[in-house]
Amino acid sequence: MQTKLNTAQEAFLYWKRTPLTTRTASLLQLKTVLQTKREQLATLITKEMHKPITQSLAEIDKCTWLCQYYADNAPQFLTPKTIVTDAHESYITYEPLGTILGVMPWNFPFWQVFRFAVPTVMAGNTVVVKHASNVPECAEAIEALFLEAGFPIGIYQNLHINSNKVAEVIAHPQIKAVSLTGSETAGIAVATEAGKHLKKLVLELGGSNAFIVCKDADIDKAVSTAVNARMQNAGQSCIAAKRFLIQDTILPIFTEKFKEAVSNLKTGDPMDATTQIGALARIDLAEELEKQVQDSVAMGAKIVLGGKRNGAFYEPTLITDVTTEMPVFKEETFGPVAALLSFKTLEEAILLSNQSEFGLGVSIFTEDLNTIKSYISQFNEGAVFINEMVKSDPRLPFGGIKKSGYGRELAEEGIKEFVNIKTVVINP
Repeated sequence: MQTKLNTAQEAFLYWKRTPLTTRTASLLQLKTVLQTKREQLATLITKEMHKPITQSLAEIDKCTWLCQYYADNAPQFLTPKTIVTDAHESYITYEPLGTILGVMPWNFPFWQVFRFAVPTVMAGNTVVVKHASNVPECAEAIEALFLEAGFPIGIYQNLHINSNKVAEVIAHPQIKAVSLTGSETAGIAVATEAGKHLKKLVLELGGSNAFIVCKDADIDKAVSTAVNARMQNAGQSCIAAKRFLIQDTILPIFTEKFKEAVSNLKTGDPMDATTQIGALARIDLAEELEKQVQDSVAMGAKIVLGGKRNGAFYEPTLITDVTTEMPVFKEETFGPVAALLSFKTLEEAILLSNQSEFGLGVSIFTEDLNTIKSYISQFNEGAVFINEMVKSDPRLPFGGIKKSGYGRELAEEGIKEFVNIKTVVINP
C-alpha cells in the first residue's frame, strides 16, 4: 500500500502541472479503448455480478459518454474566474488537492468508478481505488484501461486491500480526500475516519426513492417507466424507484398493468441478450431482501406477484397493502421488489415521499406541469424528475441529502469537489 501511495504522490507532482490539453488527450484515448473493448468489459461485469449483458453493455457506453463529456467541458469548468471587487485584480483558481481515495461498490462496477475517477483526475489529482471484493477482475481491468489509454503510472491505481484497511488509508497523510459510494453503514464508518483527520468527503449512499403517479398521468407511460425504474439491474441501484405512491382512483388499474408488465420480464442466462432480470450479486443480498418482504407480509402486506427466492435469484415482486411501518417502506430494498401504497391528494403523496430517512430522488408522473412545478421545493430530495425515472447524467450534478449522503458527483459541481477553490486578490 505504501508503495502505491508513494507512486500516486510522485505522479501528482507532475500531473498537476500537466496541461489540460494533454489530460484531455488521455481521456479521449480512454474513451477509444472502452469502445474497442466494449463487449469484453461488459462480459466481465456480467460474469462477476450477474447483470444482464445488455445492461452491462449500456454501462460501458455510459462510461464512454462520461469521458467525452469531461473532455469537452473540463477546460471550461477549471478556467480561473475573474471577480470584480474593490481590488486591482481578483480571481478564483481551481487547483488539485493531491491523491484522492475512492471506495467503490459492485452494483455498477465500471460506472461508479468512472464517475468518481474521471473528473477527479481531469482536475489534476491522482486516485487510488478500493473496489468491492466481489468484482476483483473489474477492478483490475479499470486500472489496465487507464494505463492502456496513456495515463502515466500512478494516476489511477487499484488498491488490493480488505475493508478493514480503509481506515488506515484514510489516515495516511498523502490521502487528501475521500469519495465513497456504498451503504449507510459504510458511509458512517468512512465519515468517522475522515472526520478524525479533517479530510474532505463525498458520500453517495442508499436511497428509497418514491415513484408518484397522479390520476391525470399517462398510465401506460408511467407503468413502462416504473418497470425500468424498479427492475433494472435486478433492482440493485441506490436511485431505483422503491416506494410506488399511486393516487387512489387509479391504483387498481395501475397495479394490474404494472403486474402484467413485470410478469412479462424475461429471466434466465444473463449472457443471453433477451434476458432482462438476473440473479442478485450474492446470496446474502437475496436472503436479506427475502426477510424484508416476509417481515412486511407478517405485518399485513400482500404479495401480488413473485416473492420467492432460489439461491441468489429473487423473483420480481410486487407488494400491496403496504404501510409506513413496514420494512419495505422504511428500509432500502436492494432488489426487484416494488411496494405499492395509495394516496388521495398530492400533499399526502409529498408527505409520504418525504417520510424517509433517505433523500436521493423522486419521480412524479402528471400531466399538470404547472401545478407540480409549484411543489418541487417541498420534496426533500437531491433530485426531482417529472414524467421520468431518476437517473444519473454526466451533465447534471448527482447526489442526495439526509442519509443518502452529501456532496455531488458529475457535471461542473462534481469536478470541483476535489479542488482547492483558491481566492487571489492583487493590489498595486
